[in-house]
Amino acid sequence: MKHIVPTSCYRFFGILFLTALIAAGCSDSTTDPGDPGTDAGPVLDDVATKVILATYIDLDAKAGALESAVTTLNTATTDQNLAAAQQAWRDARRPWEQSEAFLFGPVDTKGIDPSIDDWPVNKADLDAVLASGDALTKEYIDGLDGSLKGFHTIEYLLFGVGASKTAAQLTPRELEYLTAVTQSFKGETSELRTSWEPSGENFVAELAGAGEEGSIYTSQADALQEVVAGMIGICDEVASGKISGPYSEQDRTKEESQFSDNSNADFQDNIRSVRNLYRGYYTGTSGNGIGSLVEEKNPTLHAKVGQQIEAAITAIGEMQPSFGEAIFSNKEKVDAAIDAINELKQTLEGEVMPIMQNM
Repeated sequence: MKHIVPTSCYRFFGILFLTALIAAGCSDSTTDPGDPGTDAGPVLDDVATKVILATYIDLDAKAGALESAVTTLNTATTDQNLAAAQQAWRDARRPWEQSEAFLFGPVDTKGIDPSIDDWPVNKADLDAVLASGDALTKEYIDGLDGSLKGFHTIEYLLFGVGASKTAAQLTPRELEYLTAVTQSFKGETSELRTSWEPSGENFVAELAGAGEEGSIYTSQADALQEVVAGMIGICDEVASGKISGPYSEQDRTKEESQFSDNSNADFQDNIRSVRNLYRGYYTGTSGNGIGSLVEEKNPTLHAKVGQQIEAAITAIGEMQPSFGEAIFSNKEKVDAAIDAINELKQTLEGEVMPIMQNM
């Protein structure tokens, strides 16, 4: 059996690379590195509250809606209720994918990321659990490996292979598992939200108060570099992992959201997470983003980054009729998407990061 490299591995190697990049603190860019006296506090505050926390609040709300939809499906197992649960899964997927440019802080240190979004699904172990006599409770699912819970296990149970699942095919045991696994999923999103909220563990204050006494970030530049490193990292993961993995091996089983056929939307939302940090907004909120600092130092670069973000999102959407099919039948568009994302990544690395290093 071929080993499929999980998404978390791409993140790990990306983090190693970005750590080296930041430590080097150098670039061939001719961009003005910025004024060391600039106060980035308003940007960090808006990024923390109006982008990151706002995204996690939305994620937690949509996880609750998914949990409710699955409860309804368990009570009345109809195709209509199955379709509603499938849509609730897609709705919850959006804020999560738009959070992947900031996989730092509690989502990393508490191990929440793999509990929410580990991949691939361990079908053999899942079948074994379903065949066992174990009581399927939230607490039981909480204790399982990430490959047996979270988004993709829920996706597999709701959609089936080829998005062909019907309500009649759902067994009582699968419904029991679905109920427990969505409860576990909701517990993880609630913990993530609470970790950032001022009324909870208040990680917002760590980022917003970078450089102040008590913050884990010794300077505003450190915090800004972490944010931009996340933006670079997700570009690398989408281009070099999520797209290039299945494409280079011509193997759709390596596609992350293969059961729901949701990959195009996933990839676009990953780049939207870069856009949200850059512009300083999320749905219903707006403020100052990384782009505010870039625009102040280099308006031409600011316009370039904005154009490259939109170009990457558009190019991903053109991998038609879907990503899973485009890797075989529309290779030109897949190549174009990879190139567009890499162009954005290179600009962030070579031109935006140096500005953050010298704040």
